[in-house]
Amino acid sequence: MNKMDNFDMNLLRVFDAVWRQGHLGRAAEELGLSQPAMSHSLKRLREQLDDPLFLKVRTGMQPSPRAVQLAPIVQSVLSSVRENLLSAPQFDPAQARRTFTIAMSDVGEMAFLPRLLARLAKDAPLIDIRTISAPHRELMDLLERGQVDLVIGFFPDLGGSDVFQQRLFVHGFVCLARKGHPVVKGKLTQKQFREASHVVVQTEGRSQELVEEFLREKGIKRRELLHSPHFLSVPMVIASTDLIVTVPVPVGEVFARIADVQVLVPPYPIPTFDLRQHWHRCQHMDPGNRWLRSIAVELFGR
Repeated sequence: MNKMDNFDMNLLRVFDAVWRQGHLGRAAEELGLSQPAMSHSLKRLREQLDDPLFLKVRTGMQPSPRAVQLAPIVQSVLSSVRENLLSAPQFDPAQARRTFTIAMSDVGEMAFLPRLLARLAKDAPLIDIRTISAPHRELMDLLERGQVDLVIGFFPDLGGSDVFQQRLFVHGFVCLARKGHPVVKGKLTQKQFREASHVVVQTEGRSQELVEEFLREKGIKRRELLHSPHFLSVPMVIASTDLIVTVPVPVGEVFARIADVQVLVPPYPIPTFDLRQHWHRCQHMDPGNRWLRSIAVELFGR
């Protein structure tokens, strides 16, 4: 039989206390044991290691040559248990070297990444960020396998008892038209919306589906001149044509800074949506993940 099968790891604490104290009574007092219990534990340890370990002398307990050899090993084992097993793991963002993988749409990248990266450059210069865009049906698998640390955005299908979520803020939609548009001048009416030609963006992000579903339910017809799977071309298209587009608020704010477009309140009450952060139960207590989630709340929570 393997000796480890019957070895009591608590006996290492007995060894360490006797080694440091050099006295059985003081070692027993340190461990909160009676002297007979301490003597019994030392007897068991001697039997397990087949060595007297500590010999009783006039001044206390004299370690045997084997005990001298074992002392640094025992202290290393106990130290490792205290530091790596019993102590809560720590995360120091200023010193940590780690790559966090965040799943988000291209809309999410526009809204989140500039401020997040600016914060990391200040507080966590050795942290790297990797973003991915994955179909909703794959995200759960990636979370379960620890390949994604955090999912940020509008992911209404991502749920279950193993997925935690936290709302960051509520977003609505805006319409964009070029400055100098021949019809739309600072305000968009329902008539103008229906008669204008539109860009319709169809991406993996689910927020655009809210617009299309609302228009269908209300029976609102419009000319859908351009369908595109990309947001990237939208600001240039809008700025150089008489088309209009409906996009989430943060996207509209970004486009207004980089293109000659006007941001307009939609003439219909298009539903708002929650932007949330999601993480898996396996990451819930991870200090690094907890830190990243706290940064997301601090930067984007409202």
